[in-house]
Amino acid sequence: MEKKERDQLLTEAMDEYGHYLTRLAYAFVKDEAKADDIVQEVYIRYYLKLEQFKGRSSVKTYLYRMTVNECKNYLKSWGFRKIDFFNRKSVMPSSNFTPEEEVLRREEESWTFRLIDRLPVKYKEVLWLHYYAELSVKEIGDILKCPANTVKTRLARGRKMARLTMGEEEIDDAKEY
Repeated sequence: MEKKERDQLLTEAMDEYGHYLTRLAYAFVKDEAKADDIVQEVYIRYYLKLEQFKGRSSVKTYLYRMTVNECKNYLKSWGFRKIDFFNRKSVMPSSNFTPEEEVLRREEESWTFRLIDRLPVKYKEVLWLHYYAELSVKEIGDILKCPANTVKTRLARGRKMARLTMGEEEIDDAKEY
C-alpha cells in the first residue's frame, strides 16, 4: 500500500470517526486531554498497521476496539492512578444550550458518569458503547470479542445495577435533608 493511499485512509477515518472515538475515550478516562492523547495513539497505531488490516471487521469496529484497548491499558497504568478523580470536565461544551441549560446538562452528565463509573468494568463498557457511542449489540460484540447474547446480558445486568445504584443514591440524598 502506498503512502498516499494510507494517508487518504487515515484522513477518512479521522474525519468520520474522530469525534466518536474522542467521546468514547473520554467516557473511559474522564479527562479531555488524555482522551485526545489516546485517540491520537489509536490513529498512529491504525496508520502503522494498515497493511495488516484484513477487513474482517469494519474500520469503525477496528478503531473502536483499538480505542477501548488503549483506554483499558491507560486505566491499568501507574499514571492513571495518580489522577485526582474529582477534577473532571464535561465532554464537549455545546453552544446550542442557554447557560442554565448547559449547567443542568453538565450536572446530569456528571451524575450519569458517576453512576456508571460505580459499575464493574464489564457492565460499564457495554453501557458506554451502547448508549454513549451509540453502537449496536453486534458492533459491541465485535469490539469486545464476545457473543451478541453476552452483550445483551451485560446490558440488562448493567441497567439493573445502575437502577439499584440510582435508588441507593436517592436514598442517600434524602438522608441528607
